[in-house]
Amino acid sequence: MLKIYRKYEEIINYLIVGVLTTLISVLSYALFAKVFHIHYMVSNIISWILSVLFAYITNKKYVFKSTVIEKKAVLKEMIDFFKYRILSFLIDVSLMYMFVSLLKVDDMISKVLVQILIIILNYVFSKIFVFKESQK
Repeated sequence: MLKIYRKYEEIINYLIVGVLTTLISVLSYALFAKVFHIHYMVSNIISWILSVLFAYITNKKYVFKSTVIEKKAVLKEMIDFFKYRILSFLIDVSLMYMFVSLLKVDDMISKVLVQILIIILNYVFSKIFVFKESQK
């Protein structure tokens, strides 16, 4: 089991972090949308902000094990991370609008389905564009 983990450590860690990030996103969305009765789009924005903050820290430290320490390089890494998360957020919001407002799919079902795609996109963006220096 340990041998398999070591072979696929980055992907396994990303899946774990991705599940935790998704839980933060979905649970915070539910809290704001269902408990506090905040409009689903505003709730989605709040849940995105919370989950991206968590994702940056955990992806940097546990998934891609970024060793970038120079201030300028860290700032570039952080900006790239947030830039690609904004892109995936725009995809997230667009899909939520399409599913909920246009197709009349339940908002919680839509949120979970959209998050599956977002997890995959975020891994690709992080691996190829954000933490590329850590991959060398």
